[in-house]
Amino acid sequence: MPLILPGNVGSATAATGFNVSNSLRFNAASNDHLNRTQTAGNRRKFTFSTWVKRCKGDSRMALFLANRSSSDYDQFYLNEGGYIEADFYHSGTQIFRYKTNALYRDPNAWYHMMFAVDTEHDTASSRVRIYVNGSEVTSFSTETNPSEDVDTHVNENSIVAYIGSDYNSNEPDYYLAETVMLDGTQATPSDFGEFDSDSGIWKPIDVSGLTFGTNGFYLQYKETGTSANASGIGADTSGETNHFTVNNLTAVDQSIDTCTNNFATFNPLYRNSNSAINYTEGNLSAIPAADGSISFSGSTIAMPKTSTSKWYAEFKTPVAEYGSLGIMDVDSISQAINDNTDISSNSNGTSLGRVLFQQGNGVVYYIGGTASTGLSSEANNDIISIAWDAGAGKFYVAQNGTYGTISGTQQDPANGTAGVDVSGEAWYTASSAFVWYVGDNTTGASSQFLGNFGSPSFAISSGNTDGNGYGNFEYAVPSGFYALCTKNLAEFGG
Repeated sequence: MPLILPGNVGSATAATGFNVSNSLRFNAASNDHLNRTQTAGNRRKFTFSTWVKRCKGDSRMALFLANRSSSDYDQFYLNEGGYIEADFYHSGTQIFRYKTNALYRDPNAWYHMMFAVDTEHDTASSRVRIYVNGSEVTSFSTETNPSEDVDTHVNENSIVAYIGSDYNSNEPDYYLAETVMLDGTQATPSDFGEFDSDSGIWKPIDVSGLTFGTNGFYLQYKETGTSANASGIGADTSGETNHFTVNNLTAVDQSIDTCTNNFATFNPLYRNSNSAINYTEGNLSAIPAADGSISFSGSTIAMPKTSTSKWYAEFKTPVAEYGSLGIMDVDSISQAINDNTDISSNSNGTSLGRVLFQQGNGVVYYIGGTASTGLSSEANNDIISIAWDAGAGKFYVAQNGTYGTISGTQQDPANGTAGVDVSGEAWYTASSAFVWYVGDNTTGASSQFLGNFGSPSFAISSGNTDGNGYGNFEYAVPSGFYALCTKNLAEFGG
Protein backbone atom coordinates (compact mmCIF):
# COMPACT_ATOMS: atom_id res chain seq x y z
CA MET A 1 0.00 0.00 0.00
CA PRO A 2 1.53 3.33 -1.05
CA LEU A 3 1.23 5.19 2.25
CA ILE A 4 2.71 5.26 5.74
CA LEU A 5 0.48 3.27 8.08
CA PRO A 6 0.30 3.35 11.87
CA GLY A 7 2.75 0.87 13.34
CA ASN A 8 5.07 1.25 10.35
CA VAL A 9 6.34 4.78 10.89
CA GLY A 10 9.58 4.30 9.05
CA SER A 11 10.98 7.81 9.16
CA ALA A 12 10.48 8.60 12.82
CA THR A 13 13.62 9.15 14.85
CA ALA A 14 13.86 8.91 18.60
CA ALA A 15 13.61 12.28 20.30
CA THR A 16 17.00 11.68 21.89
CA GLY A 17 18.74 11.28 18.53
CA PHE A 18 20.14 13.88 16.16
CA ASN A 19 17.33 15.97 14.72
CA VAL A 20 17.29 17.74 11.37
CA SER A 21 15.31 20.97 11.55
CA ASN A 22 14.97 22.01 7.91
CA SER A 23 14.84 20.89 4.32
CA LEU A 24 14.54 22.80 1.06
CA ARG A 25 11.58 22.22 -1.25
CA PHE A 26 12.36 22.50 -4.98
CA ASN A 27 9.59 23.16 -7.50
CA ALA A 28 10.30 22.38 -11.15
CA ALA A 29 7.69 24.83 -12.42
CA SER A 30 9.61 27.69 -10.80
CA ASN A 31 13.05 26.60 -12.09
CA ASP A 32 14.34 26.35 -8.54
CA HIS A 33 18.04 25.55 -8.11
CA LEU A 34 21.29 26.47 -6.38
CA ASN A 35 24.70 27.08 -7.96
CA ARG A 36 28.24 28.15 -7.12
CA THR A 37 31.53 28.46 -9.03
CA GLN A 38 34.11 25.97 -7.77
CA THR A 39 37.73 26.72 -7.01
CA ALA A 40 40.63 24.30 -7.52
CA GLY A 41 40.22 21.20 -5.36
CA ASN A 42 40.60 17.43 -5.52
CA ARG A 43 39.09 16.30 -8.81
CA ARG A 44 39.74 12.61 -8.14
CA LYS A 45 38.57 12.07 -4.58
CA PHE A 46 35.31 13.42 -3.11
CA THR A 47 31.98 12.44 -1.56
CA PHE A 48 28.51 13.86 -2.16
CA SER A 49 25.80 13.03 0.37
CA THR A 50 22.20 14.18 0.74
CA TRP A 51 18.82 13.15 2.08
CA VAL A 52 16.09 13.36 -0.57
CA LYS A 53 12.31 13.00 -0.59
CA ARG A 54 11.13 12.69 -4.17
CA CYS A 55 7.83 14.06 -5.44
CA LYS A 56 6.95 13.55 -9.09
CA GLY A 57 8.13 10.23 -10.41
CA ASP A 58 8.10 11.15 -14.08
CA SER A 59 10.96 13.64 -14.21
CA ARG A 60 14.74 13.52 -13.79
CA MET A 61 15.83 14.56 -10.32
CA ALA A 62 19.35 15.95 -10.43
CA LEU A 63 21.10 15.81 -7.07
CA PHE A 64 24.47 17.30 -8.02
CA LEU A 65 25.87 18.58 -11.31
CA ALA A 66 29.25 20.00 -12.30
CA ASN A 67 29.30 21.87 -15.63
CA ARG A 68 25.91 22.35 -17.27
CA SER A 69 26.40 21.26 -20.88
CA SER A 70 24.60 18.58 -22.87
CA SER A 71 27.90 16.91 -23.83
CA ASP A 72 30.21 17.90 -20.97
CA TYR A 73 28.94 17.25 -17.45
CA ASP A 74 29.33 15.24 -14.26
CA GLN A 75 26.04 14.33 -12.63
CA PHE A 76 24.43 12.28 -9.86
CA TYR A 77 20.66 11.90 -10.18
CA LEU A 78 17.46 9.89 -9.94
CA ASN A 79 16.15 9.21 -13.42
CA GLU A 80 12.56 9.34 -14.62
CA GLY A 81 11.93 5.69 -13.79
CA GLY A 82 13.33 5.86 -10.26
CA TYR A 83 16.81 4.42 -10.89
CA ILE A 84 19.91 6.08 -9.46
CA GLU A 85 22.45 7.11 -12.08
CA ALA A 86 25.94 8.57 -12.09
CA ASP A 87 26.91 9.93 -15.53
CA PHE A 88 30.22 11.63 -16.18
CA TYR A 89 30.87 12.86 -19.75
CA HIS A 90 33.74 15.04 -20.90
CA SER A 91 33.51 16.59 -24.36
CA GLY A 92 31.12 13.84 -25.45
CA THR A 93 33.30 11.00 -24.11
CA GLN A 94 31.99 8.84 -21.29
CA ILE A 95 34.28 8.89 -18.24
CA PHE A 96 32.12 6.56 -16.17
CA ARG A 97 28.46 5.61 -15.83
CA TYR A 98 26.37 3.65 -13.35
CA LYS A 99 22.67 2.81 -13.30
CA THR A 100 21.12 0.81 -10.47
CA ASN A 101 18.85 -2.19 -10.89
CA ALA A 102 16.92 -1.18 -7.81
CA LEU A 103 14.19 1.45 -7.96
CA TYR A 104 13.82 4.36 -5.54
CA ARG A 105 10.46 5.98 -6.29
CA ASP A 106 8.50 6.09 -3.02
CA PRO A 107 7.15 9.67 -2.62
CA ASN A 108 6.44 9.00 1.06
CA ALA A 109 10.00 8.21 2.11
CA TRP A 110 13.20 10.06 2.84
CA TYR A 111 16.26 8.38 1.26
CA HIS A 112 19.89 8.96 2.17
CA MET A 113 21.93 8.85 -1.04
CA MET A 114 25.70 8.97 -1.07
CA PHE A 115 28.28 8.93 -3.87
CA ALA A 116 31.90 8.31 -2.83
CA VAL A 117 34.55 8.69 -5.57
CA ASP A 118 38.30 7.91 -5.61
CA THR A 119 39.63 7.45 -9.13
CA GLU A 120 43.10 6.79 -7.68
CA HIS A 121 41.92 3.52 -6.13
CA ASP A 122 43.77 0.43 -7.40
CA THR A 123 40.53 -1.57 -7.66
CA ALA A 124 38.33 -0.35 -10.51
CA SER A 125 35.05 -1.37 -8.83
CA SER A 126 35.95 0.66 -5.73
CA ARG A 127 36.54 3.95 -7.55
CA VAL A 128 32.85 4.92 -7.48
CA ARG A 129 30.73 3.63 -4.59
CA ILE A 130 27.02 4.36 -4.22
CA TYR A 131 25.12 3.93 -0.95
CA VAL A 132 21.42 4.18 -0.10
CA ASN A 133 20.28 4.28 3.52
CA GLY A 134 23.62 3.07 4.79
CA SER A 135 23.95 0.07 2.46
CA GLU A 136 26.16 -0.14 -0.62
CA VAL A 137 24.49 -0.64 -3.99
CA THR A 138 26.24 -3.46 -5.84
CA SER A 139 23.72 -4.40 -8.53
CA PHE A 140 23.81 -2.26 -11.68
CA SER A 141 22.25 -2.56 -15.14
CA THR A 142 25.06 -0.30 -16.36
CA GLU A 143 28.47 -0.29 -14.68
CA THR A 144 31.29 1.50 -16.49
CA ASN A 145 34.17 2.18 -14.12
CA PRO A 146 36.47 5.18 -14.52
CA SER A 147 40.05 4.81 -15.64
CA GLU A 148 42.60 5.07 -12.84
CA ASP A 149 43.60 8.65 -11.95
CA VAL A 150 41.04 10.27 -14.26
CA ASP A 151 40.12 13.87 -13.40
CA THR A 152 36.47 14.91 -13.13
CA HIS A 153 34.73 18.28 -13.34
CA VAL A 154 33.88 18.03 -9.64
CA ASN A 155 36.10 20.48 -7.74
CA GLU A 156 37.54 21.82 -11.01
CA ASN A 157 38.51 25.48 -10.92
CA SER A 158 35.96 27.90 -12.47
CA ILE A 159 33.43 25.12 -13.19
CA VAL A 160 29.91 25.84 -11.95
CA ALA A 161 28.30 23.29 -9.62
CA TYR A 162 24.51 22.96 -9.39
CA ILE A 163 22.03 21.48 -6.97
CA GLY A 164 18.55 21.01 -8.37
CA SER A 165 19.36 21.30 -12.10
CA ASP A 166 20.55 18.82 -14.72
CA TYR A 167 22.72 19.30 -17.79
CA ASN A 168 19.69 20.31 -19.88
CA SER A 169 18.54 22.88 -17.31
CA ASN A 170 15.68 20.67 -16.14
CA GLU A 171 14.71 21.25 -12.53
CA PRO A 172 13.16 18.58 -10.29
CA ASP A 173 10.39 18.39 -7.72
CA TYR A 174 11.83 17.13 -4.45
CA TYR A 175 12.99 17.96 -0.93
CA LEU A 176 16.65 17.94 0.09
CA ALA A 177 18.13 17.93 3.58
CA GLU A 178 21.62 17.62 5.06
CA THR A 179 23.40 18.14 1.71
CA VAL A 180 27.17 17.66 2.00
CA MET A 181 30.25 17.67 -0.22
CA LEU A 182 33.62 16.42 1.07
CA ASP A 183 36.51 17.56 -1.11
CA GLY A 184 39.44 15.13 -0.85
CA THR A 185 37.69 12.27 1.00
CA GLN A 186 36.07 9.04 -0.17
CA ALA A 187 33.85 8.65 2.87
CA THR A 188 31.84 5.74 4.24
CA PRO A 189 28.16 5.76 5.34
CA SER A 190 29.14 5.83 9.01
CA ASP A 191 30.39 9.39 8.46
CA PHE A 192 26.80 10.47 7.83
CA GLY A 193 24.45 8.12 9.61
CA GLU A 194 23.79 5.08 11.76
CA PHE A 195 21.20 2.35 12.15
CA ASP A 196 18.72 2.94 14.96
CA SER A 197 19.22 0.29 17.62
CA ASP A 198 15.47 -0.20 18.14
CA SER A 199 13.96 0.09 14.66
CA GLY A 200 16.95 -0.75 12.46
CA ILE A 201 16.15 2.35 10.39
CA TRP A 202 19.01 4.40 8.93
CA LYS A 203 19.10 7.85 10.50
CA PRO A 204 21.35 10.91 10.25
CA ILE A 205 24.09 11.87 12.68
CA ASP A 206 25.85 15.17 13.32
CA VAL A 207 28.31 15.78 10.46
CA SER A 208 29.61 19.18 11.56
CA GLY A 209 32.95 17.69 12.65
CA LEU A 210 33.87 16.23 9.25
CA THR A 211 36.76 17.55 7.17
CA PHE A 212 35.01 19.29 4.27
CA GLY A 213 38.00 20.44 2.20
CA THR A 214 38.49 23.34 -0.20
CA ASN A 215 35.21 23.00 -2.12
CA GLY A 216 33.35 21.12 0.59
CA PHE A 217 30.05 22.39 1.93
CA TYR A 218 27.31 21.60 4.40
CA LEU A 219 23.85 22.85 3.45
CA GLN A 220 21.40 22.77 6.33
CA TYR A 221 18.93 25.14 4.67
CA LYS A 222 18.71 27.01 7.99
CA GLU A 223 18.34 30.56 6.73
CA THR A 224 15.61 32.23 4.71
CA GLY A 225 17.48 34.85 2.65
CA THR A 226 18.35 34.60 -1.02
CA SER A 227 21.87 36.02 -1.19
CA ALA A 228 24.93 33.79 -1.61
CA ASN A 229 26.24 34.30 1.91
CA ALA A 230 25.63 33.13 5.45
CA SER A 231 22.11 34.60 5.51
CA GLY A 232 20.85 32.72 2.46
CA ILE A 233 18.99 29.42 2.09
CA GLY A 234 22.07 28.13 0.26
CA ALA A 235 24.40 29.07 3.12
CA ASP A 236 27.34 26.73 3.68
CA THR A 237 27.65 25.97 7.40
CA SER A 238 30.81 23.84 7.09
CA GLY A 239 33.09 26.77 7.87
CA GLU A 240 34.49 26.77 4.31
CA THR A 241 32.13 29.64 3.25
CA ASN A 242 31.22 27.90 -0.01
CA HIS A 243 27.79 29.53 -0.18
CA PHE A 244 25.42 28.83 -3.07
CA THR A 245 23.52 31.35 -5.17
CA VAL A 246 19.76 30.94 -4.77
CA ASN A 247 17.63 30.83 -7.92
CA ASN A 248 13.86 31.33 -7.55
CA LEU A 249 13.74 29.87 -4.05
CA THR A 250 12.25 31.95 -1.24
CA ALA A 251 11.58 31.67 2.48
CA VAL A 252 8.37 29.71 1.88
CA ASP A 253 10.44 26.92 0.27
CA GLN A 254 12.24 26.29 3.54
CA SER A 255 10.44 23.28 4.99
CA ILE A 256 10.29 21.51 8.36
CA ASP A 257 9.54 18.23 6.57
CA THR A 258 12.81 16.37 7.16
CA CYS A 259 14.48 12.98 7.38
CA THR A 260 13.93 12.94 11.16
CA ASN A 261 10.29 14.11 11.07
CA ASN A 262 8.45 13.23 7.90
CA PHE A 263 5.24 15.23 7.33
CA ALA A 264 2.25 14.12 5.30
CA THR A 265 1.73 15.45 1.78
CA PHE A 266 -0.73 14.65 -0.96
CA ASN A 267 0.08 11.23 -2.35
CA PRO A 268 0.50 10.93 -6.15
CA LEU A 269 0.27 7.14 -5.79
CA TYR A 270 -2.90 7.28 -3.71
CA ARG A 271 -5.56 8.72 -5.99
CA ASN A 272 -8.05 7.67 -8.62
CA SER A 273 -6.66 7.82 -12.13
CA ASN A 274 -9.76 8.67 -14.14
CA SER A 275 -8.66 12.29 -14.14
CA ALA A 276 -5.26 13.91 -14.05
CA ILE A 277 -4.09 15.74 -10.93
CA ASN A 278 -1.18 18.14 -11.18
CA TYR A 279 1.03 17.91 -8.09
CA THR A 280 3.51 20.70 -7.38
CA GLU A 281 5.09 22.44 -4.37
CA GLY A 282 6.48 19.27 -2.88
CA ASN A 283 3.18 17.41 -3.41
CA LEU A 284 1.41 19.99 -1.27
CA SER A 285 -0.44 21.54 -4.21
CA ALA A 286 -3.07 19.37 -5.89
CA ILE A 287 -4.97 20.69 -8.90
CA PRO A 288 -7.51 18.25 -10.40
CA ALA A 289 -8.04 18.67 -14.13
CA ALA A 290 -11.28 20.31 -15.18
CA ASP A 291 -11.99 17.53 -17.66
CA GLY A 292 -15.46 16.30 -16.80
CA SER A 293 -14.28 13.73 -14.26
CA ILE A 294 -14.38 13.69 -10.48
CA SER A 295 -10.88 13.17 -9.10
CA PHE A 296 -9.41 12.96 -5.61
CA SER A 297 -6.17 12.48 -3.70
CA GLY A 298 -5.35 11.05 -0.28
CA SER A 299 -2.47 11.80 2.08
CA THR A 300 0.84 9.95 2.37
CA ILE A 301 0.34 9.14 6.05
CA ALA A 302 -2.66 7.41 7.59
CA MET A 303 -4.27 8.46 10.87
CA PRO A 304 -4.91 5.58 13.27
CA LYS A 305 -8.07 5.04 15.27
CA THR A 306 -6.89 5.18 18.88
CA SER A 307 -8.18 6.97 21.95
CA THR A 308 -5.52 9.70 21.62
CA SER A 309 -5.57 9.99 17.83
CA LYS A 310 -6.63 13.57 17.06
CA TRP A 311 -5.35 15.36 13.97
CA TYR A 312 -5.39 18.87 12.52
CA ALA A 313 -4.75 20.17 9.00
CA GLU A 314 -5.32 23.34 6.95
CA PHE A 315 -6.20 23.63 3.28
CA LYS A 316 -5.82 26.85 1.36
CA THR A 317 -7.98 27.02 -1.76
CA PRO A 318 -6.62 29.48 -4.37
CA VAL A 319 -9.62 28.51 -6.49
CA ALA A 320 -12.59 27.64 -4.28
CA GLU A 321 -14.83 25.95 -6.79
CA TYR A 322 -16.73 22.83 -5.81
CA GLY A 323 -14.02 21.49 -3.60
CA SER A 324 -14.45 18.71 -1.05
CA LEU A 325 -12.12 18.34 1.92
CA GLY A 326 -12.08 15.87 4.78
CA ILE A 327 -11.15 12.31 5.62
CA MET A 328 -11.72 8.87 4.17
CA ASP A 329 -11.39 5.40 5.56
CA VAL A 330 -8.21 3.71 4.26
CA ASP A 331 -10.07 0.67 2.97
CA SER A 332 -12.67 2.83 1.23
CA ILE A 333 -10.21 5.06 -0.58
CA SER A 334 -8.16 2.00 -1.55
CA GLN A 335 -11.30 0.47 -3.04
CA ALA A 336 -12.10 3.65 -4.96
CA ILE A 337 -8.55 3.70 -6.32
CA ASN A 338 -8.76 0.05 -7.34
CA ASP A 339 -12.12 0.64 -9.02
CA ASN A 340 -10.93 3.96 -10.51
CA THR A 341 -14.22 5.55 -9.47
CA ASP A 342 -15.27 8.65 -7.62
CA ILE A 343 -16.19 8.52 -3.94
CA SER A 344 -19.87 7.66 -4.29
CA SER A 345 -19.69 3.87 -4.23
CA ASN A 346 -17.37 0.93 -4.76
CA SER A 347 -17.58 -2.08 -7.05
CA ASN A 348 -19.70 -3.89 -4.50
CA GLY A 349 -22.34 -1.17 -4.70
CA THR A 350 -21.81 0.05 -1.15
CA SER A 351 -21.11 3.61 -0.07
CA LEU A 352 -17.55 4.55 0.79
CA GLY A 353 -16.59 5.65 4.28
CA ARG A 354 -15.87 9.36 4.36
CA VAL A 355 -16.64 12.68 6.07
CA LEU A 356 -16.36 15.60 3.64
CA PHE A 357 -16.86 19.34 3.91
CA GLN A 358 -18.13 20.84 0.66
CA GLN A 359 -17.12 24.37 -0.18
CA GLY A 360 -19.86 26.48 -1.62
CA ASN A 361 -22.75 25.19 0.44
CA GLY A 362 -20.94 24.65 3.76
CA VAL A 363 -22.40 21.17 4.22
CA VAL A 364 -20.61 18.17 5.75
CA TYR A 365 -21.52 14.93 3.96
CA TYR A 366 -21.26 11.43 5.41
CA ILE A 367 -23.06 8.17 4.72
CA GLY A 368 -25.64 8.65 7.44
CA GLY A 369 -26.68 12.13 6.39
CA THR A 370 -25.57 15.74 6.18
CA ALA A 371 -24.82 18.57 8.57
CA SER A 372 -24.98 22.26 7.75
CA THR A 373 -22.13 24.32 9.23
CA GLY A 374 -23.12 27.83 8.17
CA LEU A 375 -19.76 28.18 6.38
CA SER A 376 -21.16 28.73 2.92
CA SER A 377 -19.61 32.01 1.70
CA GLU A 378 -16.62 30.56 -0.11
CA ALA A 379 -13.92 32.78 -1.54
CA ASN A 380 -10.62 32.21 -3.27
CA ASN A 381 -7.69 31.78 -0.86
CA ASP A 382 -9.87 30.74 2.04
CA ILE A 383 -8.14 28.54 4.59
CA ILE A 384 -10.26 25.60 5.67
CA SER A 385 -9.20 24.03 8.97
CA ILE A 386 -10.26 20.47 9.77
CA ALA A 387 -9.89 18.77 13.13
CA TRP A 388 -10.51 15.01 13.08
CA ASP A 389 -10.92 13.12 16.34
CA ALA A 390 -10.23 9.68 14.90
CA GLY A 391 -10.72 7.91 18.23
CA ALA A 392 -14.16 9.41 18.88
CA GLY A 393 -15.29 9.65 15.25
CA LYS A 394 -15.95 13.40 15.39
CA PHE A 395 -15.27 15.91 12.61
CA TYR A 396 -14.85 19.69 13.00
CA VAL A 397 -14.41 22.34 10.33
CA ALA A 398 -13.50 26.05 10.35
CA GLN A 399 -13.25 28.70 7.66
CA ASN A 400 -10.51 31.31 8.11
CA GLY A 401 -10.20 30.45 11.78
CA THR A 402 -13.92 30.45 12.67
CA TYR A 403 -15.52 27.08 13.40
CA GLY A 404 -18.93 26.37 11.97
CA THR A 405 -22.11 25.68 13.88
CA ILE A 406 -24.08 22.43 14.11
CA SER A 407 -27.75 22.86 15.02
CA GLY A 408 -27.00 26.34 16.34
CA THR A 409 -24.03 25.32 18.51
CA GLN A 410 -20.54 26.43 17.56
CA GLN A 411 -18.05 23.63 17.13
CA ASP A 412 -15.24 23.44 19.68
CA PRO A 413 -12.89 20.52 19.00
CA ALA A 414 -10.80 21.06 22.15
CA ASN A 415 -13.88 20.43 24.28
CA GLY A 416 -15.57 17.94 21.96
CA THR A 417 -18.53 20.27 21.34
CA ALA A 418 -20.82 19.99 18.27
CA GLY A 419 -18.62 17.74 16.19
CA VAL A 420 -20.17 15.84 13.30
CA ASP A 421 -20.44 12.43 14.96
CA VAL A 422 -19.97 9.37 12.73
CA SER A 423 -18.97 6.96 15.51
CA GLY A 424 -22.13 4.92 15.01
CA GLU A 425 -21.60 4.33 11.30
CA ALA A 426 -20.75 0.79 10.21
CA TRP A 427 -17.81 1.91 8.06
CA TYR A 428 -16.27 3.82 10.96
CA THR A 429 -16.67 0.90 13.34
CA ALA A 430 -14.87 -1.36 10.87
CA SER A 431 -12.10 1.16 10.13
CA SER A 432 -8.60 1.05 11.55
CA ALA A 433 -7.13 4.17 9.92
CA PHE A 434 -8.00 7.21 7.81
CA VAL A 435 -6.33 9.56 5.33
CA TRP A 436 -6.80 13.25 4.63
CA TYR A 437 -8.79 13.75 1.42
CA VAL A 438 -9.25 16.50 -1.19
CA GLY A 439 -11.14 16.33 -4.45
CA ASP A 440 -13.75 17.69 -6.81
CA ASN A 441 -17.36 17.16 -5.92
CA THR A 442 -18.71 17.78 -9.40
CA THR A 443 -17.52 17.21 -12.95
CA GLY A 444 -15.71 20.01 -14.73
CA ALA A 445 -14.72 21.77 -11.52
CA SER A 446 -11.53 23.82 -11.27
CA SER A 447 -10.67 23.37 -7.60
CA GLN A 448 -7.16 23.96 -6.29
CA PHE A 449 -5.83 22.79 -2.95
CA LEU A 450 -2.73 23.77 -0.99
CA GLY A 451 -2.36 21.35 1.88
CA ASN A 452 -0.78 22.17 5.20
CA PHE A 453 -0.34 19.08 7.34
CA GLY A 454 2.19 20.97 9.44
CA SER A 455 4.77 21.86 6.79
CA PRO A 456 3.06 24.51 4.60
CA SER A 457 3.65 25.39 0.97
CA PHE A 458 2.12 28.85 1.46
CA ALA A 459 3.18 31.80 3.60
CA ILE A 460 2.10 31.64 7.23
CA SER A 461 1.63 34.94 9.08
CA SER A 462 1.15 33.66 12.63
CA GLY A 463 3.11 30.44 13.11
CA ASN A 464 1.16 28.12 15.40
CA THR A 465 2.40 24.69 16.47
CA ASP A 466 0.62 21.73 18.00
CA GLY A 467 0.98 20.72 21.66
CA ASN A 468 4.19 18.81 20.89
CA GLY A 469 5.75 21.84 19.22
CA TYR A 470 5.43 20.42 15.70
CA GLY A 471 3.97 22.08 12.64
CA ASN A 472 3.56 25.60 11.32
CA PHE A 473 -0.10 26.59 11.00
CA GLU A 474 -1.97 29.81 10.28
CA TYR A 475 -4.54 29.23 13.01
CA ALA A 476 -4.33 27.87 16.52
CA VAL A 477 -4.28 24.08 16.74
CA PRO A 478 -7.06 22.90 19.07
CA SER A 479 -5.75 21.50 22.34
CA GLY A 480 -5.17 17.76 22.03
CA PHE A 481 -4.95 17.77 18.23
CA TYR A 482 -1.72 17.25 16.29
CA ALA A 483 0.05 17.70 12.98
CA LEU A 484 0.28 14.54 10.89
CA CYS A 485 3.99 13.71 10.98
CA THR A 486 5.99 10.63 11.88
CA LYS A 487 7.07 11.86 15.32
CA ASN A 488 3.42 12.36 16.30
CA LEU A 489 2.45 9.10 14.61
CA ALA A 490 5.06 7.27 16.67
CA GLU A 491 3.41 8.68 19.81
CA PHE A 492 -0.26 8.27 18.87
CA GLY A 493 -0.13 5.45 16.33
CA GLY A 494 -0.91 2.70 18.79
